[in-house]
Amino acid sequence: MSRGVPRALLALACALLSVSMQACGRRSIGFAPTAAVFSDTQPASPSPARSPEAALSVQTPIRTPPSETPTASLPGVVVAATKGNIFIRRGPNVAFNPIAALLRGESATASGRDVLASWLQIQIPGGAGRTGWISIATEFTTVQGDVRGLPEIEATDFPIPAFLQNCTHHQMSVDPGGIVLPSVDNFPENNVRINPGNYAVHDMDIDEYPEVMKVVLKEGSAIDVQVDGNGEKKKCVAP
Repeated sequence: MSRGVPRALLALACALLSVSMQACGRRSIGFAPTAAVFSDTQPASPSPARSPEAALSVQTPIRTPPSETPTASLPGVVVAATKGNIFIRRGPNVAFNPIAALLRGESATASGRDVLASWLQIQIPGGAGRTGWISIATEFTTVQGDVRGLPEIEATDFPIPAFLQNCTHHQMSVDPGGIVLPSVDNFPENNVRINPGNYAVHDMDIDEYPEVMKVVLKEGSAIDVQVDGNGEKKKCVAP
């Protein structure tokens, strides 16, 4: 009896030790880290463990970009001279030389605009592909189309000033525009910068303002008015 008891106790101790080891093994496997795989079409929750090969074979769904709606091309912009002839100039300013004219009743297609959208670059009618600039800030033109939708074009150079100088002792008027040209007695105000164009000079000191000369001003030109309405000739002299 004394020998049987230790054997029973030993067997019982061994059984308890075996159960304890199995329980520890299950706990270790249950908390082992798993390789969770996510895609942007699934909720962010852990998925069952996968082998490395299985994880590498999972692909993220490809997103198909939405089809783009074709942009409708802007309708052409057309400018017409409705109440008279309009100068076409080499740049977007009245200080540039006229290079052609848009005659009353004619129209032209615009290819660009200046920053203020007050001048349009157009194809010169009958100009063999040449372009020029026309002002639309006038009652003499009408425009059809979206001017702001035209590309903005910057001028690449500046206009060269033109001047008209009065050498007589009479005050003159330069038309069109009614520009006053003081007499030589008011030097240096008698030398006036005037935009390029075609003008007629009239003597304001004589009744009925007789015309004394016609002037064609171009960029960089300086022309003297040397005859008054009485036919008296004068030359401008340096002070």
